[in-house]
Amino acid sequence: MSYCELFRVIQKIACCMSVAVFATRVWADSGGQESGPWQEEKALAAEIHAPTFPARVFDITDYGAKSGGQVDCSGAIRDAIAACAQGGGGRVRVPDGVYLTGPIHLQSNVELHLETRATLKFTTDTQAYLPEVLTRFEGNDCYNYSPLIYAFGAENVAVTGSGLLDGQADAGHWWNWKNDNRRGELVKMANANVPVDQRRFGAGAGLRPDFIEFNCCKNVMVSGVRIRRSPMWEIHPLLCTNVVVRDVDIYSHGANNDGCDPECCRNVLIDHCLFDTGDDCIAIKSGRNNDGRRLGLPSVNLIVRDCTMKDGHAGVAIGSEISGSCSNVFVERCIMSSPNLLCALRLKSNAARGGVLQGIYMRDVQVGLVKDSVLQIDFLYGEGTNGDYLPVARNVHMENVTVAHTPRILDVRGFPGADISDVTLRKCRFLDVRKPDILRDADVKIEDCEVQRAG
Repeated sequence: MSYCELFRVIQKIACCMSVAVFATRVWADSGGQESGPWQEEKALAAEIHAPTFPARVFDITDYGAKSGGQVDCSGAIRDAIAACAQGGGGRVRVPDGVYLTGPIHLQSNVELHLETRATLKFTTDTQAYLPEVLTRFEGNDCYNYSPLIYAFGAENVAVTGSGLLDGQADAGHWWNWKNDNRRGELVKMANANVPVDQRRFGAGAGLRPDFIEFNCCKNVMVSGVRIRRSPMWEIHPLLCTNVVVRDVDIYSHGANNDGCDPECCRNVLIDHCLFDTGDDCIAIKSGRNNDGRRLGLPSVNLIVRDCTMKDGHAGVAIGSEISGSCSNVFVERCIMSSPNLLCALRLKSNAARGGVLQGIYMRDVQVGLVKDSVLQIDFLYGEGTNGDYLPVARNVHMENVTVAHTPRILDVRGFPGADISDVTLRKCRFLDVRKPDILRDADVKIEDCEVQRAG
């Protein structure tokens, strides 16, 4: 059994145990005191920790990297990472300056650190991102172009500092592949259970890579960096345990430019980040259709707090690639506002995805303006009722959410047989509400809330 296979087995056992514990918790009025799920959230936060590294520094300029953004520094960065890993771990330092590079593959016990005026500029030569690596594209496993920063099967790994990561994606590079790709072919292969090692994409397939992907890793951190112009998703922890994403500044408005997408992960903390994105600011996932069910690994125990969300489809989304299910999500003390932000909280699935979404809690969130609604649960997303796997959303609670401007409070669309139940919005304040709610085949309650209609 490989390292990653063993890791997946251990993670699956741990996830199932965690779900069982949290499933016994009930939603109750705290009376001003921490209780129930929020008490559990405090205990969970204490378990999640940033990785630490030996006090050794490996400067990429000592291995031949040249500033200026014209010389390919890929080899120098690769050599610095190898020396760091072989030397017992430490920090690979990117000093002030602009450095052109291809994909960066991190190893265990390596921290990639960018100084304040340092920029890593990633080449737009797509051939540099070959050969293909094991990855996942929109919830389906495959071999594809390497993410710009990638680690596989690593432990104690990080990207830190206050420098800039520039993917250089634009309408002529990466983003123009949005509607010219073989995504449908990959989906068919996954639905037919074609072995993953036969799902070979890359050159000519048009499947864009993520910016940062940690695949099957333990003790992961992305902290402080600024991320711009990503080809696809920005930060994608996949099959990871103990993940910290902190103080990250993301601005990238390409198609499918999600901010942070934890997928099949356990114990994740996302805090003090700024998201201004072309898709969901945060989107929690657990695999698409057969691939999600084949692994059966939920995303579980995730905390989002003290973040700012601007443009994006949702502040926090769960789905739509959620076939492996999701439990125990806590969102608090966030600020959201944009005329392009669809909603604050979004759950999305369908009868092809299925999945159980449970134990979703949001409190103390300030929303200025949203485009569609405060809470959106969309079980008609994508394939809609076309499938045999009825999705479930239950035990979803929002409390003390204040919204200054919203077309409607609810946009909730279920269908007969699917389960949307035990959903409450309590002690919230909704101002300038201009349209009636949409509520279909769902049990949703608005309790002890102030609602001010426009006009």
